[in-house]
Amino acid sequence: MSATVDLVVCGAHMCGLPLNHQLTDAGATLVAQTYTAAEYRLFRIDAFSPPRPGLLRVAAGGAAIEVEVWRLPLAAYGAFVAAVPAPLGFGTIRLADGSEAQGFVCEHVATVGAPDISALGGWRGYLAQQTAT
Repeated sequence: MSATVDLVVCGAHMCGLPLNHQLTDAGATLVAQTYTAAEYRLFRIDAFSPPRPGLLRVAAGGAAIEVEVWRLPLAAYGAFVAAVPAPLGFGTIRLADGSEAQGFVCEHVATVGAPDISALGGWRGYLAQQTAT
């Protein structure tokens, strides 16, 4: 079996969303649908069209955010990470079960003044609210 890395996604790369094909094209497979530990805030980042979420770990006042864990061939990881535009990047994400994996994070500067959508539970909750209004 080839080497792999587990990758946490919280937005447009999730199943059925516009950038999911980037994972499947790279040979990734879905491992789990879960939540982060209650240590994060989720923001709508308008630096992209359409907007994308930015996941930020916080010292206090965090929430559990819906995420997916994908298993990506290690050989594809570098190219995948290199293609992600700032202010998004990669870091270690703590999941609700206490395990950790690499995943999408956001630079703090991009969250200043950005709408905090953490109360919606995740990007799918945000998208559902947008559809309903």
